Amino acid sequence: MQPDTVPSLAGKVVVVTGAAGILGQVFCRHLLDAGAKVVAIDAQEDALARLVEATGSAELSTHCADIRDRAAMAAVLDALMARHGRLDGLLNNAATKSPNFFEPFESFPLEDWDHVMSVNLKGAMVCCQVFGDAMARNKRGSVVNVLSIYGIAAPDQRIYEGSEYLGRAINTPAVYSASKAGLWGLTSYLSSYWGALGVRVNALTPGGIFSGQNQTFVDRYSARVPMGRMGKPDELCGALLYLLSDSASYVTGQNIVVDGGLTVW
Repeated sequence: MQPDTVPSLAGKVVVVTGAAGILGQVFCRHLLDAGAKVVAIDAQEDALARLVEATGSAELSTHCADIRDRAAMAAVLDALMARHGRLDGLLNNAATKSPNFFEPFESFPLEDWDHVMSVNLKGAMVCCQVFGDAMARNKRGSVVNVLSIYGIAAPDQRIYEGSEYLGRAINTPAVYSASKAGLWGLTSYLSSYWGALGVRVNALTPGGIFSGQNQTFVDRYSARVPMGRMGKPDELCGALLYLLSDSASYVTGQNIVVDGGLTVW
């Protein structure tokens, strides 16, 4: 998007979870560029420090905390209200991998299943309870939940033969699909639950985003996409800013899929 077409978030206060991750860093930068005051939450303190250094913005505040901890999230809410006096948006972006994330379905450990679900789905639920409730009480706000195409469509297992990410064989495990599908269910539910209270709840669904996958994966994935390539993190941000802005004032319960057309066939 050109600078003069970016939806304005001037003066809006937005909480971002998973803020120091690959996508989170990009989201934070675009939110700041659009005029938002960003409250960044991540479990990795060193990564948050790098985010602060990279943005160099006085409008960014950071909190190293576990999004599954309701008391910790309540403390973040208290801190941001003391600093800003308002809350306008929540971006549930945090997601995790487990030690045995790429194990086959038949032998996938229950401990790993519970861990991924606890962050990807329970963590988002807790943040909605704390920050969403605060917005509902003020009768304004927007929640955006980051899903995945594999929460709305099954992965093509054929693309993974010989595929690697940062030198490691990869696949898309069932727990990832299930957690993201569950997050879509939560999105739909809360859009109805809070609709009359002025809080909009929507989803942003990225397709495959390049972040270091090997050429085998890139070629096989791209062959499945009508646009013939993987996406870039920045290409998600136009839809994100729209959903958080007043331009989307009558948009709730929707899922904007940014996948180069992958899910059309």
